[in-house]
Amino acid sequence: MIEWLNLVGWLACVVYSSIPCFWFLVHPRAEYWRLRRWSPYLVLLPAWAAMWVAIALITARWRHMSLYANGWTWVPALFLFGIGLWLYSQSSRNFSARQLGGFPEVISGHHEQRLVMTRIRARVRHPVYLAHLCEMLAWSIGTGLIVCYGLTMFAVVTGAIMIRMEDRELERRFGEEYRRYRGRVPAVWPKLGR
Repeated sequence: MIEWLNLVGWLACVVYSSIPCFWFLVHPRAEYWRLRRWSPYLVLLPAWAAMWVAIALITARWRHMSLYANGWTWVPALFLFGIGLWLYSQSSRNFSARQLGGFPEVISGHHEQRLVMTRIRARVRHPVYLAHLCEMLAWSIGTGLIVCYGLTMFAVVTGAIMIRMEDRELERRFGEEYRRYRGRVPAVWPKLGR
């Protein structure tokens, strides 16, 4: 059972850690993708799958090395999984699956160009990325695997860069309205209270 959880945790962290890299393909070249006559996802999704394979191959040798092995670490991990799932559910309210999938960024003439600043997004601009972080931390804490902690740190660093790119792209699309929103709502660490 532990070996299976470690394998799933490592693979989950491989996929999660590649998410900022996927968006590196999108945000700096959003206009390029919008000008394509064909769906950019014909290129982007296979490229993302290739990232999974590359990250898995690079990190495979460390997937059995752990900092600790303790069943009690799954208690805080379950708490983080719960927070992540709650954030995912809150993120999907007033936000379509197409928006979550990046269609407005890459599909030409996509009509759903709206800035959502209510509910969870009134407290944090990028709740989905916070949910990803909670899930990665949960796998890291639960498994104790060095590779999960390393992939989480990689995702934090690349995610910080990716969020800056996304903010620039959103500012180009929404202008002053987005600048004001960015000025009052934090990127990833939620604003608590009223």
